[in-house]
Order: sequence, then structure tokens, then C-alpha cells
Amino acid sequence: MARDGTRTELMGRQDECQLLEGLLAQVRAGQSGVLVLRGEAGIGKTELLNHLLDRATGCRVVRAAGVQSEMELSYAGLHQLCAPLLCHLDGLPEPQRDALRTAFGMQVGAAPDRFLVGLATLSLLAASVDQPLLCVVDDAQWLDRVSAQTLEFVARRLLAEPILLVLAVRESGSREVLADLPELPVRGLNERDSGELLDSVVTGPLDQRVRDRIVAETRGNPLALLELPRGLTLLEMAGGFGGLETRPLSSQIEAGFLRRIRALPTQTQQLLLMAAAEPVGDVSLLRHAAERLDIDVEAAATEAEAAGLMTLGTWVRFRHPLVRSAAHRAVGFEERRRVHRALAESIDPTLYPERRVWHLASATTGPDEAVAAELEETAGRAHARGGVAAAAAFLHRATELTPDPVRRGTRALAAARAKCQAGAFDTARELVDAAELSPLDGHGAGRATLLRGQIMSAGKSASAGLPLLLEAAKRLQPYDSALAGQTYRDAIYAALTAGRLATGGVRDVAEAVLATPEHVGSGREERLLTGLARVIVEGYSVGTPILMDAVAEFRSEKLSREYGLGWLPLVCRTAHNIWDFAAWSELSAELVDLARDNGALAVLPSALLLRLSNRVFAGDLRGAASLVVEADAIGESIGSSFFAHYGALVVEPFRGREPTTRHAIETVTHDRLLRGEGKVTTATQWATAVLCNGLGRYDEAYVAAERGCENPQELGLSLQSRVELVEAAVRLGRTERAAEAVRTIDEMAQVSGTPWALGTSAATRALVSEGEAADVLHREAIERLDMAETWMDSARARLRYGEWLRLQQRRAEARTRLSEAHEMLSEAGADAFAERARRGLQAVGVKVSVRASTASAALTAKEVEIARLAQGGFTNPEIGARLFLSPHTVEWHLRKVFAKLGISSRKEIGSVHLDALATTS
Repeated sequence: MARDGTRTELMGRQDECQLLEGLLAQVRAGQSGVLVLRGEAGIGKTELLNHLLDRATGCRVVRAAGVQSEMELSYAGLHQLCAPLLCHLDGLPEPQRDALRTAFGMQVGAAPDRFLVGLATLSLLAASVDQPLLCVVDDAQWLDRVSAQTLEFVARRLLAEPILLVLAVRESGSREVLADLPELPVRGLNERDSGELLDSVVTGPLDQRVRDRIVAETRGNPLALLELPRGLTLLEMAGGFGGLETRPLSSQIEAGFLRRIRALPTQTQQLLLMAAAEPVGDVSLLRHAAERLDIDVEAAATEAEAAGLMTLGTWVRFRHPLVRSAAHRAVGFEERRRVHRALAESIDPTLYPERRVWHLASATTGPDEAVAAELEETAGRAHARGGVAAAAAFLHRATELTPDPVRRGTRALAAARAKCQAGAFDTARELVDAAELSPLDGHGAGRATLLRGQIMSAGKSASAGLPLLLEAAKRLQPYDSALAGQTYRDAIYAALTAGRLATGGVRDVAEAVLATPEHVGSGREERLLTGLARVIVEGYSVGTPILMDAVAEFRSEKLSREYGLGWLPLVCRTAHNIWDFAAWSELSAELVDLARDNGALAVLPSALLLRLSNRVFAGDLRGAASLVVEADAIGESIGSSFFAHYGALVVEPFRGREPTTRHAIETVTHDRLLRGEGKVTTATQWATAVLCNGLGRYDEAYVAAERGCENPQELGLSLQSRVELVEAAVRLGRTERAAEAVRTIDEMAQVSGTPWALGTSAATRALVSEGEAADVLHREAIERLDMAETWMDSARARLRYGEWLRLQQRRAEARTRLSEAHEMLSEAGADAFAERARRGLQAVGVKVSVRASTASAALTAKEVEIARLAQGGFTNPEIGARLFLSPHTVEWHLRKVFAKLGISSRKEIGSVHLDALATTS
């Protein structure tokens, strides 16, 4: 900074400045940019941000800064950044607008999903780009967790908007958020620049050896070079410098600030502490609180500014964040308590209730029920805004201040639940430990066990939490049958997921349900759980009729948001297990709609997987692939590729694409989220069996199908693996094994009685039959599968019938059935099975051309999906909401699609056959 107050060029930062200025030029040209500046305290990140801001002419600027004491206040950092843009809020789609307004405490409503808040933030930024937009966040390591996650979400989705997002993060900050984003490590100055900077602030004589040692030991840290000489005596500067301390450089800098603060008058120290404790930087609030402690604000502020520690203008500004932490350490506990009390009494409770009660709690030294009750109430408001981490912090502090042991246990459990939801599993476990030291009643003890199970399930795996969930359900049964039913539901879902690898296994859960002397829920819920338990323990024929009734009841009325999101995942799996394709189709669509409409993105990925599996059996590989793209969009937003790969695991085998199928199998097998879950083995072996049956590699299909169906209690794809096993075994001449599998399938089909079940039974029985019996069964299979509208199975039934007819030398009939199969499979995109049909047609004298390559106009999967939605009449904002993109980015993708297809408008896209243009990427 020059003497006249103008900012000068940064010393030794030419490359960094050039990069930042390049990003500014990029955003002025209409492209997005994201950059994380990462470096140690004092390295110059803030100065680089200031350099960027100085050169942001023609850009709209919004900025925020993380504050350590504000980390527990959810969405505080995001609100700070977005506040100047809220005039554009009314232009957002209603679910997004409501999510953001609720998150910012502008209205009361159901807790919004944090990913919906992320999409709303992206839309808000995009709506504000009447000129290039520069978003700057300093000290991002101190943002509240959900604000940091939201900004990471936004950063991953920026593409075609004139928005530049730059965040500065202290090197020691957590890399769990803001990871894998474009990054610029900010390093120390070189020796020459360090020497020049040091010389610029040393006014007296400085021994050359002392100078060299300061330069060497500060490692080019600009703040250290500017601040550490302030603490040297004349004797040290003249040659008696005994070496810098061995503590980390940030600690040494903070210690220097600490010495300067302690040298100031008491009132100045109090004012610095007050400013450090209240992160808003509101000067009016600071003055009110200072008056309560009889502090002369003008005199104290003058002293602080003269010491180069803080300025008091429109807002409070510290010299560096380390001044804030030094101000906390400069005074004793009693002084800090008095300052927090003054701040609490000065804050308007209607405007900033969370900050007020947090200061009040910090000013409280011992158990205080009134403060604890207020913290608990504030936690409820924070949770309603989606501020789970803030709610957890308030409940944790309320627990510490609660004098009554019984109430303390209840609050500890509430705090543990919130901490678990916030992902703080270690703290949640400690709070459950604390709760169990209190005198809990039976209901409380059951809830404590339930929490332990949920913590283990979320923090480790479904199988790890299963025994605790089961124990919790048993404990809760006498006190809360509804919660017990939900816990049994979650336990049986976890057991089906963990499958063969579960400790205890699905049978243990089923036996516990059946051993329950009272109801485990009411009506359809009880029938669903009892039916599943009886299938597992007593056999398919015993439990399935109960399940048929339960699933029918779930179809009979519209389900509420919370109820539907809780129960439909298990109901959809059950509909698949009992071969009720109509129910599976209807309820999986309802589940996806519920999750989308309510922004329940925690449930939506699983809902999409249930739905896309249904669409595959419906022969709608296009629809299934569309859902994979949507799952991938969610995965990109949260930094996880699991959902897209699991979706690909279901879709790609039917397409006959071996490389992409093998890649999906490899990725899912080694995904840390699925480690220890048996469904991985079943699903990957089923996928291999489908792929190899399509490619005609029946020996490989047989081995995979055997492994896929070796644990029938998993149901689902274990049942489907048995169908693949029959086809492979017959082709290999293993008739006894095929006949054994057919008997099992037929027994289940006779119990279910649905067209899908009976059609599948007829199809597999046809494969092990001969003569007229086989002919009748093939035709029955096609008829029943057509009735079920399971078009993939129906097409494959035609393929097998056509191949059988060819072997029987009934060439004319074979041509008919193989032509039908080829048309249906080609239209569905099941290329390997379609190729089998083509080869069969060729063998009976029908020449079918292989589809011409369209690689010159190839579209990516995302481009195909955007184009498909545009064909369906969706607007750009609607497409963006579906795929977590801004409308500008959707428009950018559409322009690329138009260019590749040689068209110029949405009207022309309607006649394009998009799937023929899709690449495998």
C-alpha cells in the first residue's frame, strides 16, 4: 500500500496475478471460472483477492469471509455471499426459492434438502449475471460446513455463466470440502523479494546476519516478514538475534499480535475481544455492547487502529484473522464471559436469535435450565432451516448446561441424532455415551440403541449397523410401535442390502419380526414386514400372498411426503420380489416424483436406481439411461460417481457393451460405500450373466449366474440370476441344473400368479421342454410377458422361440419370431441380443443390415439427455432443475447439440433419433 492509500503491485506475485487477471478476462468473455487459493496463514491469499477485486471493473462483486466463531451457524457464510443478490429471488422456481428463503431464515418451512439449496444458489447466481459476476470468499476454511458444501456444489456446476468464484483456504483447513476444484497453491516469496519486503518495514539498523536469518526462517511468508520484526528489540536487530522460535509460523505471528494486544489499554483489549467474538462486523451492535461495559469506543478504536490491528469504519475489519484469535487469548475467562453477556444483551432476538443465544450460552458458567431451554428452542428453528450442524451445536451446548439428569439424557440423545445427521459420527457416539450415563427410561434406552445403529450404518456400512438396529427395534416395541416398525423396516432393508455378508443376516431380522408379540406398525406396514419375514423364514409360498395384499394397499392411495419417502423404497423392492411389475412400475414412478418434487435428494439417487431397473425390464433402455444421467448429475454435485456406475451396472449389460459393463462392475465392487454389502456380489454377477448371455458366451454366463443366485434370501437380482442360469445351462447341455432352477422359478410363479411371474416360468420351462410342449410354452411366455408389459423379457422370449424354431427347421415361423425379436431389441437398444437375432435371421436366409455408424454426429450421454428433455417440451430452467445445471449451461449444451446435428432450433430436434447418436461415454 502506498503512502497516499492507493494499492501498489504485489511484490513477487506476477504469475499469480496473471492467472487471476486471465480468469477475469475469461468471465468477461462469458465463461465461468473457479479457483481455490490455498496456502498457510499470512502467505498473501487475502492480498491476492484484493488484487482481483481492484481489477474487477465492469463486474458485479459479492464477497464473504468465514469466521471461526460462526462455523456452527448453518448457511451463515452462504447468506453473507448471497445477501446482495436476493432481489433476484422471486425469479427462481418455487421449490428453489422456498428452499433458499427457509435456509436463510426468511420464512418458516420444512427443512430444505441441502442439494436443493445448492441448486437454488446456482440459479440465483445465474439470475444475477446482467453483468459478469465475481464471487470472492476469504478464509473459506472457517465457513460453516453446509455453506462450504453448497459452494462446492455450485463450483462443480458452473460452466457457461459469466461467473468467477474464487475462494481462499488456509492450508491446514479440511480438504473434505472444496476438494478436487481448480487450485492455486500460494507459496512463499523468493529470497530476493523477501529481502526487499523486509527492508521496506525495518526503519532502524539491521544486522545482515539477522536479516538473512529472518528471511530464511520466515520462508517467504509476507505477513511474517512484516510482523515479526515488530517484536525485535534494538539489541536483537543489531546482532543479538537469537533465532526465531521453533513453533509453527502461524503461532509465532499470532504470538506477535498477542504481545501487541496485551500492551494496549484494558478497554482497547475489551473492544478487540468484542469485535472478535461477534463475527457480523456490525459497528452499531459493537457500540451498544461497548456502552454496557463503559468502554470509550472512539478512544479504544483509535488505539487499536494505531497498533495496526483493527479498523472501525462502516464495518469492523481486522488486520488479519490471527488478530481475532489473539484477541480471544489476550484476556481471561471472566473477561470473555462479560463480553459475551454484553453482546447477548445488545442483540435483537427477533433479528439474530441464533447469535444471541450462542453468546448467552458462552456467557453461562454452570448449569442453567433457562439457557439450555432457549438453546433447545433455537436448535428447533435451526433444524427447520436445514441447519442440521447448527442444531447439533445448540443441542450439544444445551446438554452441557442442563442441570436435571433425566432431561440431560433426553437432550443428549437429540444432540446425538443431529450430530449423526450432520456427519459428525464420533461426537454423536460420545453424546450417546453421555446420554446412557443419565437415567433413561425404556423408550430412551431404545432410542439410544437406535442411534448407535444409525451411526454405525451411516459411518461404516449397512451390515455394521444391522445388529444394533435389530436390538433397538426390540427395545422400542413396548413403547413406540410406529418407531419400532420403522426400525424393523430399516433393519430388514439393511439386511437385504448386506445379504450374504451381514452379521446375523436377514433371517435374524425376519425371526425377530415374527417373534414380536404385538404389532410392528399398523395395517399395510405390518403386513409388509410380516410378509417379508414369512418369505424369509417360512418360504416364498407362505409370505407372498401377504405381500401381494400389502403392496396393493400401498398402491390404493396417495402417500404423504415423509411416509412415502420412508416406506416406498422397501415397497418397490418387494413388488419386484413378488413379480408384480405393474406395482413396481407405478410405485417407483411415484417415489421418484416424491423425491424430485420435495427436493429430497438424500432419497432421490436410490429412487432413481429402483426406477431405472424397472425401466430396463420394461424394455425402455432410453428411459433407464436418462435416469443414469440424472443420477450422474447428482453424483457430480456431491463428488461421488457411485450412483451413475450402479445405474450403468443395470443398463449396460443389456446393451451388450462389455467395456462399460466391466468398468461399472470394477467401480462398484471397490466403492468404499458398498464395502461389506452382499448385494454387490449378487448385482455384479447378475450383470455379468446378462452380458455374457447376450454375447453368446454361455460358459461365462453360467458361472456368473450360479454365483448370483447362491443366496436366494437376498431376493431381487438373486431371483433374476436364476433366470439367466437356466438359459446358460440349457445352452451348455447342463439339463439337470437347468431343470432344478426351473422348478424353483415355477413354484414361485404359481404363488405370485402375476403375468410377469407366469410368463417367466413359461419361458424357462420352454427351454427344458421338447416338441409340442416346448412350442406351447414359448407361445404362452410371449403372451403373458406381453400382458405384463415387460418388453425386454418379451423380446428375449421371442428371440429364444425363434432360435428354437430354427433348430426345429421351421424356418418361416423362425423368421417371423426372430424378426419381431430383432425389431424390439434394436428399438430398445439391446444391441448384443439384437445381434443374436440378426445372426439367427441370417441363418434362415434373411439379410439384415448392421446399423450404420453415426460417430460424426456423436453426442455425449448428457447431451442426449438434455436433447431428449428438450424434445419432451421441458424448458431450460426445468431441464436445469432435473440435471442440476443452470439454464445458461443447458442453453450452452443445446447449442453444442444443434451444431453437431446441423440444426438451429428446438423445433428441428423433434425428428432426430437421439439414441443412434449417443456415444458410450
